[in-house]
Amino acid sequence: MAAAGLGLISSTFSTIVSQLFAARIGRDAAVDWMTVATIPARDWAISAEPSWSAILAGIAFHQWADFSWTLVFFGVLGRWTADLRPLTILLLALPWAVFSSSMEWFVLVPLFPFWQPLFTLQQPYWIGLLVHATSAMMYPLFARLRWKSGAAPDRDVRFTNAWISGAFAAIALIGTIALFGGHGYEPRWVGRDRNADQTYIRHMTAHHVQGIELARIGAERAQDPHLRKLATLMIASQTGESRIFENWWLSWFDTEMPDCSAEERTTMPGMLTPVEMRQIRTVSSERFDAIFVEAMTRHHKGAVKMADGMWHSRGDPRLRIMAHAIRHGQQGEIALMQGMVGAVAVRTAFRNMLSDNVN
Repeated sequence: MAAAGLGLISSTFSTIVSQLFAARIGRDAAVDWMTVATIPARDWAISAEPSWSAILAGIAFHQWADFSWTLVFFGVLGRWTADLRPLTILLLALPWAVFSSSMEWFVLVPLFPFWQPLFTLQQPYWIGLLVHATSAMMYPLFARLRWKSGAAPDRDVRFTNAWISGAFAAIALIGTIALFGGHGYEPRWVGRDRNADQTYIRHMTAHHVQGIELARIGAERAQDPHLRKLATLMIASQTGESRIFENWWLSWFDTEMPDCSAEERTTMPGMLTPVEMRQIRTVSSERFDAIFVEAMTRHHKGAVKMADGMWHSRGDPRLRIMAHAIRHGQQGEIALMQGMVGAVAVRTAFRNMLSDNVN
């Protein structure tokens, strides 16, 4: 019963923190929850604008997973963990977060039992690790929950009272930052090269505009139903990222974001010409899927090259973290368009997360 109660607390805490903190590191929480929902629900969950049903399904599945890992830690392994002191639990909980997030990312989701490569190819491992670590931070409360009311040792009561207060303070702080951030007042820009960061935001936003346009064509015309859904996911993810870019620009630079010139667009890697876009719109249905995959692969590789440059730059840390996720996700979508599944998808995702300078 104590493990079940802690599972509800830890999973709810990680859900709240993930929701509030996501945009601070360039993640669209709604798209991430939708991606989590595809693990049990497959293509049903995917839409160009994440639906409330998909978001709630993703949150519910995430909470179930965190709840289950807590039951394993204090239930299945309770013979060794149930009587530990709070600080000892914390020291073990963080390696447990590494183990549990690795099991999900490398095995349970992409291989057995779900056989769903989209999650692993779309989201780099460190995102899941952050979520699991946030959940594990609540594990020391078990030292209080395992006792009947009023029976816990005073030292454990004092520790857990302070821990609970700290958790509420963290939520209040992150919530306040999220509230101001949602109204265009993100924490100030802290990069070293203002011009480079501005250029990257402008160029990636313009690149996403064409990517969204191309993905909409794919969502309407692709003959393969899975490819249509994948194109729909591209619309959702790049739209969410564009919103974050716009909010960061307004927050950091307090001006409207200038449009890219025609000359700038022609020099961006992976950008398609107006003639190529027109050809994709008019190509025959029989040839469309192959042409679309070729064009979107080229477009994605261009975005990966741009994101890779930002990842290795002196830019604002939030831009660099976001660039790493964009780089991983777009390489993953290339693999998904090629139909990668199973162990090959896992190896590809691991390589994508670490590799540089994709051609």
